[in-house]
Amino acid sequence: MSKEIKKRNVSKRFHYSVDQVIDMPFNWLQMTRLFGYLKPYQTKLLPLSFLMVIITTAVRLIIPILIGVYTLDKAIGNKDTKLLTILVFMIALLYIISYTANIFRIRWMNELGQGVIYDIRKHLFTHVQSLSHRFFDQRSAGSILVRIMNDINSLQELFTNGVINSLMDTLLLVGIFAILFSLSPSLTLAIMIILPLMFFISTSLRRNIRRSWQTVRLKQSKLNSHLNESIQGIRVTQSFTQEKENMSFFEGVNYENFESWRAASQKNAMFRPLVEVTNALGTAVLIWYGAHLIQNGTITIGVFVSFAFYLGMFWEPISRLGQVYNQLLMGMASSERIFEFLDEKPIVSEGEKAIDIGEIKGEIVFKNVSFAYDESRPALRGINLEIKAGQTAALVGHTGSGKSTIANLISRFYDPTLGEVNIDNHNIREISLKSLRQQISVVLQDTFIFSGTIIENIRFGRPEATDEEVIEAAKSVGAHKFIEQLPNGYHTEVEERGNILSVGERQLLSFARALLANPRILILDEATASIDTETEVQIQQALKTLLKDRTAIIIAHRLSTIRDAEQIIVLDHGEILERGSHSQLMAENGHYHRLVKAQFNMLNAG
Repeated sequence: MSKEIKKRNVSKRFHYSVDQVIDMPFNWLQMTRLFGYLKPYQTKLLPLSFLMVIITTAVRLIIPILIGVYTLDKAIGNKDTKLLTILVFMIALLYIISYTANIFRIRWMNELGQGVIYDIRKHLFTHVQSLSHRFFDQRSAGSILVRIMNDINSLQELFTNGVINSLMDTLLLVGIFAILFSLSPSLTLAIMIILPLMFFISTSLRRNIRRSWQTVRLKQSKLNSHLNESIQGIRVTQSFTQEKENMSFFEGVNYENFESWRAASQKNAMFRPLVEVTNALGTAVLIWYGAHLIQNGTITIGVFVSFAFYLGMFWEPISRLGQVYNQLLMGMASSERIFEFLDEKPIVSEGEKAIDIGEIKGEIVFKNVSFAYDESRPALRGINLEIKAGQTAALVGHTGSGKSTIANLISRFYDPTLGEVNIDNHNIREISLKSLRQQISVVLQDTFIFSGTIIENIRFGRPEATDEEVIEAAKSVGAHKFIEQLPNGYHTEVEERGNILSVGERQLLSFARALLANPRILILDEATASIDTETEVQIQQALKTLLKDRTAIIIAHRLSTIRDAEQIIVLDHGEILERGSHSQLMAENGHYHRLVKAQFNMLNAG
């Protein structure tokens, strides 16, 4: 496949992505915010690492003077054997001190870096969990995963080596310059005359390098999104024999990721050779002008040798600082994406005076509620609805009529655009989210089963529940029998989404989970839509246990499952057309009657 086709396919598949390259100048305030994660370590690991840096730097600055000026000029020049012996042992001791300090520096820096990465990832994951459903509606799971894993991983080198090393290299440069200037100001100035050229060229690369690493993050996000999508949709891919097309598209995404890394790496790699060229020019100046000063008697051989040592040391920290700056650029690109998520505010949030409502009765009242997912998509229009405590209410209507939106508003996954939703005469905006959601359980059509054991999946509804309470909940909804037949019973391991279980078995687990949580309000969103008629009988028995003494909202296309509901609300395009019991609505011969008749005819025709 050509590059053009690959790019075209990628852009076609990813036109919906909200990820984009963030084009902003280097933001030191943002980097200060990032380095704020070092604060918990400023009492131990940070000062200990700094201390080792100071010791290492001091030793490195002392050794060239001892070798050049003292050993060559004084000990060897004056044939002072005793001084030479002392200097040899002193230099050896300093190398041992430097070696030991480096061991501790690296150890403590690694602990520091890993601790910071742990803290950032924990902070980001905790924050993402608090965000509203709209945030997840607009982003793929893969792109979120990239922020939490790849973008944070890219900061590892910066915090493990970059921060401390940059301090060491800065101290080293200042110390070298001060010593060189004290030895020979004219030779120092001659060598440093090429520094402005290096800084000018490197500065021109900065913006390009930063944008390149941002592009890398974007391409990685797309690659992860596609991988996540492909793995979750593998059955659909194989059913339609689209493996070749999927592989072709993957090649395009993978190729773009590869190209972005190559481009960023090429720009990144330009810095070190630039330093090497500058180093070569500085060495040439040292040899030419230094030899001239020796001939004039301005400097000694020992000073010249010390200059050579320091010059070699001078370009090394400059090169490393260049790499640190590249790490900063990568960190800037990643931190922009991380802070973009951290700065995301939940659309649904608690007020400062949110109350803990305590145990509720479960009365639900909608007062003139309207809602739109966006301006072009009104989902509810002026809904007025009352569901009494302990009552079972069913929501019916065509797809897009607003049934699931009502359920989402009750759980406060979204807030009404207009009007208010009350529970037990409290506006749910005034209730703390934890207090509200602890008393509401939602059972979906597509039951999510977590990786782990059966007992852990049921206990997810109430983590502190005992094994006996879990088993009792399973028995109550009719799940105990099939669980006992599994290889390890309640301790049988299931993978993500519970593929070893049938649809009906997964649904019974979700009922047991909901029953164990003991909610006052239960929402069943198409909970029986994907099961066969035989399993439905078992599910209906479980529902009788589950719905007892609770306020229940049942969303169903299969109208036979809601005949016993005390109130049936018929919705169409976000408005309530009819409401009443099954017998009342059938007697009215209206919209509900036509829905039941059409479904009955369809079943008979089948």
